[in-house]
Amino acid sequence: MPITYTENYTVQPSDIDENQHMNNIKYVEWVQEISKAHWFHLVKPHGYDKEYFWVVINHNITYKASALEGHELEIKTYVEKFEGVYSWRRVIITNLTTGKMCMNALTQWCLLNFKTKRISRIPQSFYELMTDL
Repeated sequence: MPITYTENYTVQPSDIDENQHMNNIKYVEWVQEISKAHWFHLVKPHGYDKEYFWVVINHNITYKASALEGHELEIKTYVEKFEGVYSWRRVIITNLTTGKMCMNALTQWCLLNFKTKRISRIPQSFYELMTDL
């Protein structure tokens, strides 16, 4: 079972676009930010953040519903799958004010060695950190 990471956010005036709803660019930013926050939360105590980092290969985002200024959002992420040097991460943003899902994303990431900047096979210890075995 994957270990989830969740943060809440209140939609700010600066998040709103010319159509008076949440700017889609903000969703992309949050996919990046929640993914990084989850990674650091899990690996910093083990020092892996000094050895490895992830780069995004692909974002597949499905927008479901709008969010408006003042709405409370839940941003949740977890790693769905590991394979070789890649991981696939799910990010779901739910509007707690309306109860509707705003966005569902599946992103593909590639692991790199911090020192060499070269692709690195995912260590077994990462599977154990990111899943509830």
